[in-house]
Amino acid sequence: MASSTNYDLTSVVGGYLDRHLIFPMLEFLSEKMVYDEQEMLEARLKLLSKTNMVDFAIDVFGQLHPGLEPEDLIKKRQSVLEELDRFNDIIQPVLNIISQTEVQEHITSSRQDHAQFEALLSRHGFKLDMIKPLYDYAKFQYECGKYPEADDYLYLYQIVAPHDHHNIMNALWGKLSCEILTRSWEPALEDLTQLRKRLEEMSKSSPLVKLQQRTWVIHWSLFVYFNHPKGPEDLVNMFLFDTDYLNAIQTTCPHILRYLAAAVIISKRRQTILKDLVKVIKQEVYTFKDPITEFVECLYVNFDFDGAQAKLVECKKVCKNDFFLANCQEELIANARLSIFETFCRIHQCISISMLAQKLNMEEENAERWIVNLIRNVKLDAKIDAQKHFVVMTAQPQSIYQRIIDKTKPVAFQSQIVAQSVTKRLEMQRQQQLVQEKEVRLQYSPVLTHCC
Repeated sequence: MASSTNYDLTSVVGGYLDRHLIFPMLEFLSEKMVYDEQEMLEARLKLLSKTNMVDFAIDVFGQLHPGLEPEDLIKKRQSVLEELDRFNDIIQPVLNIISQTEVQEHITSSRQDHAQFEALLSRHGFKLDMIKPLYDYAKFQYECGKYPEADDYLYLYQIVAPHDHHNIMNALWGKLSCEILTRSWEPALEDLTQLRKRLEEMSKSSPLVKLQQRTWVIHWSLFVYFNHPKGPEDLVNMFLFDTDYLNAIQTTCPHILRYLAAAVIISKRRQTILKDLVKVIKQEVYTFKDPITEFVECLYVNFDFDGAQAKLVECKKVCKNDFFLANCQEELIANARLSIFETFCRIHQCISISMLAQKLNMEEENAERWIVNLIRNVKLDAKIDAQKHFVVMTAQPQSIYQRIIDKTKPVAFQSQIVAQSVTKRLEMQRQQQLVQEKEVRLQYSPVLTHCC
């Protein structure tokens, strides 16, 4: 039991998540039997007590205390039902307006367009005081665990609310959470991108607030990046090559290096970005280490193949009990084993298959079959000497053209970051200029009016 919990990051990661996002993680730990089931039920009930998911809470209470009546929860259930009736009465006029055919057509044709807000005001009697109840109703549905309904109402709120409405950012966070909980990864990735963009546009926020917000984005993004097909590549671009987010990881959450290292190992660009990862891991070795980061350190810093092989065994246990890495465990271990093999082959030209099997923690027959598959799939330039049971490397030097391509691959993303930074600065200057011009007009307009 102790070995299963040594590297569990659930409590650390959970500190940066909304409580609803923690429920799937607790379910995962229960299935893996990492902790005592009684402790898991108590943790679940504690989380549920701060939500409106009363039926779920009553069910968990019954498992914890068979035969006892949860009187407080029964009273709370009645209170939630009354609150739902009150919300239905308040929100009905808003729904009547939005359900009209003309409004529906306008909504589907202009997502999150401020013109939609003006159209509702002018044509259908939509009032300013209707905006907040729409957001409050979405939040209430979310607290009740009705995530698809909350997602729909938050979408409507984003359509009708002005861009500077005080709950816009909260709605973005809430919508992202709903899409994570309903496993809608494509829209979740879109909203994650939108959230990052809006955070960078918050020019009035202090550096500390921005650091805190980025830290939350980093943790929430793990759900998306480890479930979306393009996720690992996007994770590497954000965590490793975006300096703002890399600084946030190194400053507030070095434990995220586990997921960054895993994403790099899985990445198809592994060979070209490993140097950047190794540099970061070496810098943070005194603040965080676990089998995955230590595997990278053993293999690419110390060239300790025995140590890397030992860490690979531990990596399997870590991935098995990690909520985010469990689904990519096989791919990560396969790529890690391939990394050991590639690095070992760079040093030796003629290698015994039995020695390779030992280094890769495989049976000799399985190791030989694995090497044959690598050769067939053109992942390895080598041949097998069947009589001597040796692998003979015939690697050719990489062409200068391929070197240039590999070296310049990260440049496109880095150039995009620079372009966004320049665009943001120009936009801020333009906004300041508009404010100054407005102040000048206000200052001199009474004089001009009087002269006329």
